[in-house]
Amino acid sequence: QLRACHLFRSSRDLLACLRHAIYWDHHIPLPKLAPVQAKVTVALVALLCFINSYDGDFVFDDSEAIVNNKDLRPATPLNNIWSNDFWGTNLSSNSSHKSYRPLTVLTFRLNYLVAGGLHPVGFHVLNIILHAVISALMIDVFAVLIGGLAYDEKGRILNHAPKTSLLAAIFFAAHPVHTESVAGIVGRADLLCALFFQLSFLTYCKAFNKGRYLTRVLLFSLLLCAAAMLCKEQGITVLGVNAAFDVLLICNVNVYELSQRLLLRKKSFDLVRMGLLTRLGLMGLGGLLMLYARWRIMGTGPPAFTEVDNPASFAENIILRIVNYNYYYSLNAWLLLCPWWLCFDWSMGCVPLIKSATDWRIVWLLLLWCILVGLISQALCSQDSQRRRTLTLGLVLLVVPFLPASNIFFRVGFVIAERVLYLSSAGYCLLLAYSLGHCCYHNKKLLCVMVLALLCVYVVRCALRSHQWRSEQSLFTSALSVCPLNAKVHYNVGKNLADRGNTTPAITYYREAVRLHPTYVHAMNNLGNILKEKNELVEAEQLLSKAVSIQPDFAAAWMNLGIVQNSLQKFEEAEKSYWNAIRFRRKYPDCYYNLGRLYADQNRHLDALNAWRNATVLKPDHSLAWNNMVILLDNTGNLGQAELIGREALRVLPNDHTIMFSLANVLGKLQKYEESEGFFLHALRINPNAASCHGNLAVLYHRWGKLELAKKHYELSLKLDPEAPGTRDNYNMLRRKLDQLKRSTP
Repeated sequence: QLRACHLFRSSRDLLACLRHAIYWDHHIPLPKLAPVQAKVTVALVALLCFINSYDGDFVFDDSEAIVNNKDLRPATPLNNIWSNDFWGTNLSSNSSHKSYRPLTVLTFRLNYLVAGGLHPVGFHVLNIILHAVISALMIDVFAVLIGGLAYDEKGRILNHAPKTSLLAAIFFAAHPVHTESVAGIVGRADLLCALFFQLSFLTYCKAFNKGRYLTRVLLFSLLLCAAAMLCKEQGITVLGVNAAFDVLLICNVNVYELSQRLLLRKKSFDLVRMGLLTRLGLMGLGGLLMLYARWRIMGTGPPAFTEVDNPASFAENIILRIVNYNYYYSLNAWLLLCPWWLCFDWSMGCVPLIKSATDWRIVWLLLLWCILVGLISQALCSQDSQRRRTLTLGLVLLVVPFLPASNIFFRVGFVIAERVLYLSSAGYCLLLAYSLGHCCYHNKKLLCVMVLALLCVYVVRCALRSHQWRSEQSLFTSALSVCPLNAKVHYNVGKNLADRGNTTPAITYYREAVRLHPTYVHAMNNLGNILKEKNELVEAEQLLSKAVSIQPDFAAAWMNLGIVQNSLQKFEEAEKSYWNAIRFRRKYPDCYYNLGRLYADQNRHLDALNAWRNATVLKPDHSLAWNNMVILLDNTGNLGQAELIGREALRVLPNDHTIMFSLANVLGKLQKYEESEGFFLHALRINPNAASCHGNLAVLYHRWGKLELAKKHYELSLKLDPEAPGTRDNYNMLRRKLDQLKRSTP
């Protein structure tokens, strides 16, 4: 076995020793490339797999994390990034997801600044580049984990398993399970976390370059770990990998032998002399400080997840909970082994719970543990020190980064999430490359064909899956065949169809979502909205009433219920629904606007004006509320007040043609013809095809005595809208007047 002192021999002696130990590497069916060539090759493979996602749209979670996240805007103070979560919500808020990733959000903000706005190409390109860099760096990580730690005279890491590390890195670059992290822009968190994870590990390796460990380098490794954690919470797991590397490679501890000695109370390794306990203490202290800082920043308790997010964690029977957690682990393992069935969301019935011992799916978790026990026994008990070390470190890299998603330490908000496998897949790729290296002993040609076929399948699957991530339509539709029992999949397909105006098929998908998940209030709300637009008010009221009975604090559903009840002339019930919506969401300008419409329908003019004023206070650019105030004051004869409100509105919205139109009407009635004309003409420059604007301008000219201009705009109005009410009568009246003038002219 290699002892710690071997690290301090000449690089030539260590090189010879390790070359002798890594006996399978030359059997790998790949050419031996120089370090730079190998990294370029891996980076090109990564680009080949995901390049077709570069011009995709913002999809799925991108809407909340990027499109609607004010922290990306230059006008938002930069300090907000450090007090808000990944989605732009303040961490102290009860609605915060508690995902604290300020460095990731900072890169989003830089993308926004460089592109001059929300242009998805720049976001996607950076994701692809990051994955290519990470894949290339994986060669160095795998080189250490497989071939051990040694340096040449220039301080560069020597790669004693060049073919195995290259093959593992190519597998990592092309693994289809990475598509969500690379093609989905919010996957930037996983990419940046992985990058700093690698840098922290490689920096930790650098600490042993000079014949003794350098404390300042270890501290720098801890800083990189903190950076990884500020990109995504999973980054702290690098401390576990560093610790395992130190124990197994630096101190060359045989875990099985050590455990036997401890059990038999024999003399153990002198870990104090090796400095291991000091280094583990530093890392433990650093990790505790990071967790404490995160706890203080979060301000409140962990986020509250619902049963639909992670149903197994809500199972009352602890045995069932453990069984289902292990079934989830087996599904994650299957995604690594056969990444064909990929889905953007695995919640809401996609993975039904195992509820009895007769469920055949228990076979999968038993198979998983049989394989893991076999690998662990080989990793601990094999007589081959190289096999022990490689298998153990491969398992560590597979399992440790997955621990935050395992539900062991805390409840997570998902069943399966492909993005959390980004780092764990590196351990899988290492074990796969190692296994193939050993299989090459028996039939090298057959294995060469198998490796090539597997890589081709990976590349093709990545290309297909990246294409599906280019738009929400293709992404959501692709999930129907993978998770047909997932109500959220049907909901998202329906929402995408409704957003594009295809309401009839959207209704079908919303109904299916409600059938699969009878308490799915968001599907009920959206379905109720569509039925409201189709004037199917009775069913819309039933759906929305059910939604608010299931979730009483669902403010949007209360407001929509009020709109439907108002349409059904249930005015008292509608008013109560609106006030319920405002009670659960105090800053709700749209609800105040609709409440104002209800009061206007009841001729409660003062209440309507107050409601619309509240809407404009909460949302100063609420054009409809401003415009309705001007129109109501105009219709009730309060022309002076209408003029004041109109001018105030235009100071806030100087280019709103609807407000210009309403104010121009008021000014015309006040006989301020020149000002009125100016606002009409300005509105027409913004919206030249507004028939009503041409018609009312014609009326102004008619009153003003500019009859030819009136005739011109009457004709333009009738050309744009021949059925415009009153316009043809006014036009005929004008023509008769013009005819009279012609006859009376000598």
